[in-house]
Amino acid sequence: MEANTRSTGRLPAAFLTPGSSSFMDFLSEHAPDQLPGNRPLPPVHGAIEAPHGTTIVAATFPGGVVLTGDRRATMGNMIAQRDIEKVFPVDEHSAVGIAGTAGIAVEMVKLFQLELEHFEKVEGALLSLEGKANRLSTMIRGNLGMALQGLAVVPLFGGYDVDREKGRIFSYDVTGGRSEELGFAAVGSGSVFARGSLKKLYREDLTEQQAATVVVQALYDAADDDSATGGPDMARRIYPIVAVITEDGYRRLTEAEVSEIARAVHEGRLQLPNGPQAPVL
Repeated sequence: MEANTRSTGRLPAAFLTPGSSSFMDFLSEHAPDQLPGNRPLPPVHGAIEAPHGTTIVAATFPGGVVLTGDRRATMGNMIAQRDIEKVFPVDEHSAVGIAGTAGIAVEMVKLFQLELEHFEKVEGALLSLEGKANRLSTMIRGNLGMALQGLAVVPLFGGYDVDREKGRIFSYDVTGGRSEELGFAAVGSGSVFARGSLKKLYREDLTEQQAATVVVQALYDAADDDSATGGPDMARRIYPIVAVITEDGYRRLTEAEVSEIARAVHEGRLQLPNGPQAPVL
């Protein structure tokens, strides 16, 4: 795979040799130094100061799944970025939201996208949603060495399962341990507060619009109690990214759609600062 200055224009032999359908396996064999987990890190003392992304929330509804992420990245007690993107499409029917070290997380998402595209081209078929979740688990496990040095990535994976005809959510720990979540899930520093909010607001019969509102409500609650999570920034017009995945595929809500939801939630909080109240019984 090394650059060949005398190249005749043909691809290197590595690209023309039949092999695994995994792009990670291909990279491990021909350019292992390109994998984030294989890069040697200098010795460090104490916590590493690097931008970190925080809260990701997901919820299913009949017909699909909704993923959203706040836009704040922090570095220690400083706000490193106010409009970072943390939710990305992986392929036509799945998306991933990232919490953890921002630079490593974005690189992992790009590798994951390549992994699925490579499989599709080599096998001539789409990987199942379960298979995609397993591939992501393997990639996280490959990053364990960096995670132990403080460069951890904790994604939330969601998609529409075309075989089971429903939305599904998968969460992970830093070792690559995978769990399927039923109904809703949240990861990141504000996840404790977001999950508490989702417990009160989530119902199995939510419409797509209601599910999008519920996850924004959960983000709002997370931002209310977690300084690393950013709520809708009405002054700067920076709103959460909300992605919907259904049988028809991945769709990112437009800024106009998300701003309408965010403004409705914000106006509701002006009347009830703690948000909608669930019945006692």
